[in-house]
Amino acid sequence: MSRSSPPALRSADVAVIGAGAAGLYAAICAARRGASVALISATPLAQTASYWAQGGLAATLAQDDSFELHLQDTERAGRGLVRRSAAEILVREAPDRVRDLQALGVRFDADRFGRLALGLEGGHSVRRVVHAGGSATGRRVVRQLSALAAEDAHITVLEGSRAQALWQSQGRCQGVRCEDGEVVLAPAVVIASGGAAALWSRTTNPPGSQGIGLLLAHTAGVELADLELLQFHPTAVIGVPGREGFLITEAIRGEGATLHDAAGERFVDELAPRDEVSRAIHKRLAETGARSVGLDMRSIDPARFPNVVAALREAGLDPTRELVPVAPAAHYMMGGIVTDVNARSSLPGLYAIGESSCTGLHGANRLASNSLSECFVFARRAIEDALAAPALQLDRGEASLQRLIEQPAAPVAEATTRAALWRCAGVLRDEQGLSELLEDPHPLARLIGRCALARTESRGAHLRSDYPDTDQSFELRHAVVGSDQEIGWQTWH
Repeated sequence: MSRSSPPALRSADVAVIGAGAAGLYAAICAARRGASVALISATPLAQTASYWAQGGLAATLAQDDSFELHLQDTERAGRGLVRRSAAEILVREAPDRVRDLQALGVRFDADRFGRLALGLEGGHSVRRVVHAGGSATGRRVVRQLSALAAEDAHITVLEGSRAQALWQSQGRCQGVRCEDGEVVLAPAVVIASGGAAALWSRTTNPPGSQGIGLLLAHTAGVELADLELLQFHPTAVIGVPGREGFLITEAIRGEGATLHDAAGERFVDELAPRDEVSRAIHKRLAETGARSVGLDMRSIDPARFPNVVAALREAGLDPTRELVPVAPAAHYMMGGIVTDVNARSSLPGLYAIGESSCTGLHGANRLASNSLSECFVFARRAIEDALAAPALQLDRGEASLQRLIEQPAAPVAEATTRAALWRCAGVLRDEQGLSELLEDPHPLARLIGRCALARTESRGAHLRSDYPDTDQSFELRHAVVGSDQEIGWQTWH
């Protein structure tokens, strides 16, 4: 695009990049405050990664539960890296977000008395996970929020539009340019574009989850952190045509499903945190040479998890009669854009929420179903902070526009990069493999390799064969990558 053909300009009070659970809720929160919103969605609404989320929302709602207990479970799962201030906010605000979603029309599962039916998942000491449609929580929530966003006069949905670059001027973010050339001017930009687990060849994520938002922010000079901390979901289908990587929700193990090796023996506590279960499966597969272990859910009422049962039956496997072959797969990135507890990044005017962000909440191993709760808790906090800021005169200068136009789009990972990340930064890593990533053509793959090399220990989801022990000197310390590409260590409390 030349100087003689200026881009189309659109103004909004808030620009939201990504229309998953976090982005939709942020847009709705802003609209309820009377703010104008531009919601930028690369896919049609209700087709984002959140749509496929089978987990629920973790929240302290039961009489035998407490904020302190939820906090303890979060910190225990996070393996000494949880930022307590972020975790305290999550556990205290999650119940209100559940109630707000109900007010917005989301129907969560209830018992015959009309009380919320709370599920048990790995790492939780009590039942505290709210679901909608059994394992269809993401689908139900995103579908309802998408309908509300589409109908709200304050929200302009830009479907099929991809963010290409952030507009910086006067030392802050002032908008975003899309690949089609349109520029959205906004004093607050919220990145809610999801994580990067699809950078790995074996993954539970849809193809678009390649860290686009992380690269947008980093190109603008924003700090990233904890890129080595990628959670592997222990029970992803393997060897079933058409369902490779299909996630079998942890809630099924919470209801009594068990894991068995090739000899039929149980070998792990199925309700341990995900890093323990993934590690145990990986170890057993290495010992036996098998490709998978078996998930026995034959005792589970198929009506509790209809979409899981239906998907497996469509692929020719009946989980009510036979074991489901599963193995770990890349699932969730604990790292991301560094933010404070109000979702503010290191660039004024730029916020990040959901899996794009890194508040330190998840530490080295995310507690199951804390992530959907995180989407709603921190989306609201981002909007409250953004709309409380003084009015800003936005820069429409030609020079800053031209710099914006010249920025390239974030690269798409080739199959070779995805294979390299699975091979070199999979469940088990070492220096030799991680060093290979430093020459990868994809910039995020290189940063992942550098962070993983710098953490010379095993902690949570980060398991190194050459450093098998946890090093207490890394307690609460996070690998932060600045605009100079160098890694610095920060302690978060």
